[in-house]
Amino acid sequence: MRTLLTLTSLLISTALLLVGQGMQLTLLPLRASSIGLSDFIIGVSASAYFMGFVAGCLLIPRIIAKVGHIRSFAVLTAIMMSAILALETLDGWVPWLMLRFLTGAMICGLYTVIESWLNDQTSAESRGQVLAIYTFIILASMAIGQVLINVGPVSSATPFILAAIFMALAIVPVGLTSRLAPAPIESTRIRFNLLYRRSRAAFAGTLLSGLVVGSFWALGAVFARRYGTSMADVTWFITAGIAGGALFQYPIGWLSDRIDRRYVLVCLSIGAIATSAAVAITVQHSAHLVAVFLFGAMTMPLYAISLATAADNSSAEEFVEIGTSVLLLNALGAASAPILLGQLMSLYDATALFWSFSALSAVFTIYLAVQTRDKGQVVAAEDQVPFSAAATEAAPTGFGLDPRGPEDAVGDLLPSESGQDEHHSDIQADAASETASVDPAPQR
Repeated sequence: MRTLLTLTSLLISTALLLVGQGMQLTLLPLRASSIGLSDFIIGVSASAYFMGFVAGCLLIPRIIAKVGHIRSFAVLTAIMMSAILALETLDGWVPWLMLRFLTGAMICGLYTVIESWLNDQTSAESRGQVLAIYTFIILASMAIGQVLINVGPVSSATPFILAAIFMALAIVPVGLTSRLAPAPIESTRIRFNLLYRRSRAAFAGTLLSGLVVGSFWALGAVFARRYGTSMADVTWFITAGIAGGALFQYPIGWLSDRIDRRYVLVCLSIGAIATSAAVAITVQHSAHLVAVFLFGAMTMPLYAISLATAADNSSAEEFVEIGTSVLLLNALGAASAPILLGQLMSLYDATALFWSFSALSAVFTIYLAVQTRDKGQVVAAEDQVPFSAAATEAAPTGFGLDPRGPEDAVGDLLPSESGQDEHHSDIQADAASETASVDPAPQR
């Protein structure tokens, strides 16, 4: 409880920020459609947003290290507000791409500030609880943002101004806090090859999450607008997807703590095949919201389960690099898919979006099923890292928020059975070879 009290200002700022973020994620594709931009261009602009996110992950931590967390939070929020308001006034696709890239970079920087602050102020014993509350705040705030979109027509400035107001208010609690800001964050390397070696299932699950859920955030509102009769239909559609992901994340996480997480990933990807097809089939039926609710339940936990699977197969010392690699791979998947899927929606019809989700999920299901046969990457259920909630592409966690205490680090406490000893030896050998082949990062 004391930890939460020390983080009150930051969590309030996070809630206000994410209300505005939830609004703009849905508003921008709808506004782009209303001003005549094609589905292909809308997909490209969404890809620009996620590419900005990737760029922000690589560049903005250096800025935070120089000027501190509070100043960075205020500056990044101000720039993002300005970009959103500028998008409301501009019709050309070129400035749209540039400004969406900018918003992606800024929101990534804001998540970096928030999550590194949480990590610094949270003990190992309470980190899991804090992450759960943080994830709940993210999802609840973004759901509230969907409801608030209906304050005015998408063609008007009203919803954009309201989103900017919430973001402006987010600066106040952090700006007035008397708590000390955390120490400067340290840069870390991105190592996709290490992630792939540690867990091919986590690598595939992360990429599938980016491709499917990222495209849902990018193009889901456009899809819903084609078949809905009002803006309320769009907001209910997106909210149902969020609700499914929020309500099922913990039951699925509970299950993943008790069986091999690779089987959970396979089941989720099979569920994604079925629910994606159900959304496409039920566009004119009352079961449509139920279908998208189940779609969210099957797809949005993919990121958290993949992150936990990666943690199962990494040592405590590797987790920051592994977690950051999961985050960026997820963003790269989210950046690549909307371009193609937006073009498919333009060439055929809007249901091509969810038929594509079903096809992508089928491909990854086959790959994940193959990985379950690899005994070299088995982690016994009792040795798995306890599941911790993580949000999705719209607000992903992964900036060093390791839920483990030293006693939970799998790499340090693998059991003495021969199979597990061999796995641990492989991890140590890989780590040694990487250390020998890569120049050490500069010490700070």
